[in-house]
Amino acid sequence: MKRRRNILITVITIFLFGCGFLYYQNNAITTTHIHIASKKIPRSFNEYVIVQLSDLHSKSFGDNQKNLVQKIKKQNPDIIVFTGDLIDQKKYDKKASLTLMEELLKLAPVYYVSGNHEWWSGKYSELKASLKTLGVTLLDNKYKKITKGQDSIHIIGIDDPANVAEADEKKIVREELDTVLQHIEKQDNFQILLSHRPEMFHLYSEYTIDLILTGHAHGGQIRIPFVGGIVAPNQGILPKYTTGKYTIKNSTMIVNRGLGNSIIPQRIFNKPEIIVLKLFSTK
Repeated sequence: MKRRRNILITVITIFLFGCGFLYYQNNAITTTHIHIASKKIPRSFNEYVIVQLSDLHSKSFGDNQKNLVQKIKKQNPDIIVFTGDLIDQKKYDKKASLTLMEELLKLAPVYYVSGNHEWWSGKYSELKASLKTLGVTLLDNKYKKITKGQDSIHIIGIDDPANVAEADEKKIVREELDTVLQHIEKQDNFQILLSHRPEMFHLYSEYTIDLILTGHAHGGQIRIPFVGGIVAPNQGILPKYTTGKYTIKNSTMIVNRGLGNSIIPQRIFNKPEIIVLKLFSTK
């Protein structure tokens, strides 16, 4: 009898520990700090802080997103960028997503580009209208000049190509970049591209864009030490681009592991992520 009771206690303990571990992996937000140094960054933008968020998928982090917003507020960002999948196609919750944007706008200007789930939801037009009403800057195949004193940098955004056949996605992205970049008058300015898809890094690098901010890969969902992420959309098994910094020639890409989940509901060794980028001028 005593032996059975001990076994039962052990099983319950393991179960509760497992549930706690899984909950922690999905909800404990981690902050990643990355420094970007370049001679193209104007001196006025030295120590300029950009907070990057991605892939919320309609998830909530406390009432009015307070757990997430408080962590971002501590970073004192100059701007906040969001690189797609604010909502989820299947568990569409506009309220959770717009609440986050409303709270973020109290901290800093917010720049946004779409992800594949916005398009797949069939409600992107409605979402865009709501974001514009709040005051979010939508970079849907557009760019903005950010100015400090007499200096400026360019922030560029392209729409996710999920609204076309997969075979045509790269072609569409190339057309989007061609269209946006031809309107930028000073090519020597430091350029930041917001795009949902990291797997197109080689394409982005052809345009010698200085800094590319992406998401979509969810960090590989489940990460194995010394191996990396297990699976990512549009990259398959053992994906190449899942987290952190990657470089091709003069272009640097940052992949954000995202905040929420989609098809696979669980993260393991891959907690939700805020990325804090600090720019440094090497002039």
